[in-house]
Amino acid sequence: MASRIEEAIKTIKMNDRGGFTVPTNRLYPYQWNWDSGFTALGIWHFNKWRAWLEIMALLDAQWEDGMVPHIVFRQNDPDYFPGPGVWQTNTEPASSGHSQPPVLASMILRMVQNGTAYDMRKAHEVFPRLMDYHRWFASARDPQGTGVIGIIHPWESGRDNCPDWDIGMNTIDVPGNLMTYKRRDTSHVDSDQRPTQEQYDRFITIIQFGRETGWDHRRIHAEGPFLMADPGVQFIFLRATRDLLTLAEMLGMDEVTDELRGLIARVSEGSNWLWNDNVGGYCARDIRTGAFSDAITNASMLSFYGDVGSPEQRASMAAHCRRILAACQYGMPSWDPEHEDFESRRYWRGPVWAIMNHMLVTGLADAGEDMLAQRIRSDTQKLIEKEGMAEYFDPLDGTGLGGMDFSWTAAIYLDHCQDRVAELLKETG
Repeated sequence: MASRIEEAIKTIKMNDRGGFTVPTNRLYPYQWNWDSGFTALGIWHFNKWRAWLEIMALLDAQWEDGMVPHIVFRQNDPDYFPGPGVWQTNTEPASSGHSQPPVLASMILRMVQNGTAYDMRKAHEVFPRLMDYHRWFASARDPQGTGVIGIIHPWESGRDNCPDWDIGMNTIDVPGNLMTYKRRDTSHVDSDQRPTQEQYDRFITIIQFGRETGWDHRRIHAEGPFLMADPGVQFIFLRATRDLLTLAEMLGMDEVTDELRGLIARVSEGSNWLWNDNVGGYCARDIRTGAFSDAITNASMLSFYGDVGSPEQRASMAAHCRRILAACQYGMPSWDPEHEDFESRRYWRGPVWAIMNHMLVTGLADAGEDMLAQRIRSDTQKLIEKEGMAEYFDPLDGTGLGGMDFSWTAAIYLDHCQDRVAELLKETG
């Protein structure tokens, strides 16, 4: 364990670019939104000042309307596509045109609850930015106030090529004037671990539409080529809003507590729309057609993290969790291993992700599902100790996949081993 802790700290320091951390060298050479949220939590265990700098660097890219973009470009690296010249958002610093799962408030609450007066001061400093971010999600991604949070690109879910999105992606007509482009990801990682070319053409079609609207998010939501409800974003946003309310109460921000309670109630109610009776669980759903995805994913399991569902629905989700864990050596896979579309090595179509497991463990423990939480926690630690700081892992044999020396995997390991990290830091001074 000690050697892996040292490796985790070394990995994050190696990916430090002077105020922000890249996920890994070459494959992802910029700052990513939810990556930085998790990475800040990991950094916090060995350098609190630097952890807050990570958060401030991310929020430095916040748009005037409150959106925190999913990628922040502080230079143009030709080793990555699509770069700032493709997005054309005309922001400073340059950024992508949509967001990512809003984990930031939850990570900050963890730091404050376990921290000092310094962490309270920093949380007070960033709180207005967090409020603006949550208000943006509530208005731009649920403009009708239904309580269902939509995503306008699979990348906004963070689960880029999950089969959840096939419903919406299959309806996208790739235009004849689609921009000419050359992928860079498959020059760093085997193509069988990455999205297909057909999927990429549709990813870029959505970007081209957003660019043509001048990144008018109301119009993109209403007219864009893709609009789906994601259990991951839905439940992460719900949890983060509850955590933001807790922060508000801790910081004495009484003027926003009623607003946050109202938002929590609306999104909690909206979560019912994602329940698929045919599957007996929460599934992604096309907002325009109502069509459901037909499988349980690791995002479905975040229902416990979001604290939703009747006793019967929670029992059904727990049963799915036990079934899926019994079907693979390491949990939690990103797609049901008993489904025909399962691919154990291809990105979000099967592999295990440490950051998802981190949230699953928290949610299951909060729900009193201690045995399931412990199984996933143990599997996460075993995978990292076996394979190192891989981006993701094969749930059948544990092979580390994707980018190596990955910041958020290192961060999750440090958080899982936080007591031992503290001991090691004391020993080394």
